Amino acid sequence: MPVLTGLPPIENPQARTLILGSMPGGMSLKLGRYYAHPQNRFWRFMGLLVGAEPSLPYERRIEIMREAGVALWDVLAECEREGSLDSTIRAEAANDFGSFLQTHPQIRSVLFNGAKAEQSFRRYALPQLEPDTLELRRLPSTSPANASQDETAKLDAWRSAFRYAGVRLISA
Repeated sequence: MPVLTGLPPIENPQARTLILGSMPGGMSLKLGRYYAHPQNRFWRFMGLLVGAEPSLPYERRIEIMREAGVALWDVLAECEREGSLDSTIRAEAANDFGSFLQTHPQIRSVLFNGAKAEQSFRRYALPQLEPDTLELRRLPSTSPANASQDETAKLDAWRSAFRYAGVRLISA
């Protein structure tokens, strides 16, 4: 099984919210861009919520996310995985969240893009952190593999989490 290395964080020292995936999919790793698969709903949702439309250049979408006070990263720094499914991830190693959160002291909300991200964070990162300082919330995965929940319900869950975290939305 190939060993995969994740992407660097999309960060902003003033970020108040951190969105965590598990490990980027194959297309994202190949292109060096978060949520690059065209069927992933992440950028569509971000377009509706904060204006980071999928039709915009990737660099502009990242800029909008930073302006909204949102950082992006993944729980895993590396892992072994065949394909892009979270269910095939093995030999996990987490990113250094202690250092990251020290350099991003404004972050109070951590939003997990799916169950695997939350599970890995709670297992590898949370024991080294002060959990009382963070609000943790799992959201429905935006992955095309997560087809069990209605898209409107998924978007509503993301909108609710952004409101709760104080992320500036472009619409109600």
